[in-house]
Amino acid sequence: MPNHSQTHLNPRSPLVLDTRELPRRPGAMRAVKRVVPAPADLGLELVRVPEGADLTLDLRMESVSEGVLVSGTASAPVAGECGRCLRPISDSVVVPLQELYAYEHSATDETTDEDEVGRLQGDLVDLEPVLRDAVVLALPTNPLCRDDCPGLCPECGVHWDELPEGHSHEQVDPRWAALSRLNQKEE
Repeated sequence: MPNHSQTHLNPRSPLVLDTRELPRRPGAMRAVKRVVPAPADLGLELVRVPEGADLTLDLRMESVSEGVLVSGTASAPVAGECGRCLRPISDSVVVPLQELYAYEHSATDETTDEDEVGRLQGDLVDLEPVLRDAVVLALPTNPLCRDDCPGLCPECGVHWDELPEGHSHEQVDPRWAALSRLNQKEE
């Protein structure tokens, strides 16, 4: 019998589902719709779901022979900054969720590695790992405020959109500086 070292789940946690009202016969189904606060650190360095933001879950729990199949969508607001110009970004993300949570001592529980399939802890299902994986994978690693964002001038740090056409910074090679001064005297 596999040894699952899982922490005890709090049934009152917003991302924990209780399956007691779901009959343990294949084909039984129960819809779950709820709005929960987003957990901390749900995102990447430049873009994330703000902690405590409304996370809308529209799920279906289905009894299958090996456990409970949870499927549906999660939607949440996203905030961050543009990877080119550092302007604030706000958007939303909708991600599909689907995970099988095996019954304790089921054939799936006995024949799979601990990290291959979710596990029911008593009658409870922990959605946070699945939600975290789905949201983080759906977020862009280099978010943009718009597709054609020109970014910042590397010399002065001003947004290219705000600079006049032809903006440039003259860089004179210090080895040629004396010659450029001679050229200026002739003019």
